[in-house]
Amino acid sequence: MRVKASGIAAVLTLPLLLAGAACGTSQAPAASEASRAQAPLWRAALEAGDVPDYRLFADPAPDDAEGTPRADLAACAPLAEVMGERPDDRARETVSRGLGSRRVPGLAVSASLSAYAEADAHRLITALKDALARCASGFSTILDGRRAGYRDVRALPYEVKGAESVSWTATAHTQGVPAPVHIVVVRQGAHIARFMAIDLSPQAPATVTVPHDIADKQLDKLARTVRD
Repeated sequence: MRVKASGIAAVLTLPLLLAGAACGTSQAPAASEASRAQAPLWRAALEAGDVPDYRLFADPAPDDAEGTPRADLAACAPLAEVMGERPDDRARETVSRGLGSRRVPGLAVSASLSAYAEADAHRLITALKDALARCASGFSTILDGRRAGYRDVRALPYEVKGAESVSWTATAHTQGVPAPVHIVVVRQGAHIARFMAIDLSPQAPATVTVPHDIADKQLDKLARTVRD
């Protein structure tokens, strides 16, 4: 993967995961993850055998987390924050995976699960829908001194299981390179599942969509593993 493309990944959601997935990196779970493997949320996270058409890049250690992107417009803050290490500061626990497509060059996808109080999970979905209605003209973010712009922010219908969900597309701009992005956030009881797809290929299409084989597999596994 070219440096410019990985630069885009560095300012988007779950940056370490997307950077690794986009470059086709596979990584075994870290020791810290292995010690938590019996926790329900961790057992619900995707594993390589769940999605054989993708290379899986495991969750970074907590000390490596990139933090929370900050929006230049207060109204757009929920859209920026949900692209960070966790959906917002009410998340009690988050586990994440990055995936690189074996069949579609340049397609990188992140999938994360977060535990909440159910009322807080519902508030997150509401806040995202409100922000989406106000931010169609776009916004910018900053994370660790790196800036990214998001233009053409649009709601996108996306059929997915769960109590409620919100989905939108945008074009990300950083280092002069545009890339299409699609984000889906789903509430399932007291849990939030986040998915983001980005196309980092040199001739990226105008739009990209979170693959249903990832979203459906993750939500099904969450429902089987974790009871609210």
